[in-house]
Order: sequence, then C-alpha cells, then structure tokens
Amino acid sequence: MDQNRSTNLGEIIRQGRVTQRLTLSQLSAMSGVSSSHLGRIERGERYPSGSILRKIAEPLGFEENELFTLAGYLTPTSSGVAESRPRYGGGELDPYVARILAQEPIDVQRAVIGILTILKSLALSTVKESA
Repeated sequence: MDQNRSTNLGEIIRQGRVTQRLTLSQLSAMSGVSSSHLGRIERGERYPSGSILRKIAEPLGFEENELFTLAGYLTPTSSGVAESRPRYGGGELDPYVARILAQEPIDVQRAVIGILTILKSLALSTVKESA
C-alpha cells in the first residue's frame, strides 16, 4: 500500500469528520467502527476496507461512490467523475469543469473532489450557523 495514498485518504476522512463537527467517539458510535481503528485510518497507519468506507461515508457527509473513488476502489468513470454531470458531496460539477477534470490523472481527480466536498460541507455548516 502506498503510504502517501493512505495518508491522503486519512486526511480527507479527518477533515470530513472535523467539518461535520464529530469526535472520533461520535463517528465511532454512528458508524460502528472502533475509534482506535478510525484514528489509525486518519493518521495513515491503516487503509480502510470497502466495508469501513461504506459505514463512515454518510456520517462524514460523503456519498458512498465518492469516498470509494477517493480511496481508489472505483474508477472515475464508474463513479461518475468522468460523466457529463458528475456528482460530489450531493452536488454536481459544471460540465466544463467535469471535462477538464476528466483529463487529469486519477490522483488529481480524487484530490479535487475531496477539496470540493470539504468546501461544500464548510459552506453548509456556515449557512446553518448563521441561520
């Protein structure tokens, strides 16, 4: 397993958890995955299986396919990244952005989708706070 890939995914998961304002214990209770295992995933010491990703996707605000794509379990075309209206975090990419993104290497696609998802979660949490 590529340590950078594991660390990058762990960081995306940690940022998703922080964005959702969840502690490791809260995410553990919501997902049924031990907090110690989640901590090791976030630190890049462990790489999550598909079943773990499935359990943590919703509490973190990700769609399952989105997290599977970031983890490398799905290719961009099977997850929708290369389609004309790909989805990320419940939203859709502009068709121009999707075409440009589809031309990039898979690691860049994953990073951009992760960043967009985190930004969307931050925007939504800001709107909720101001309401």
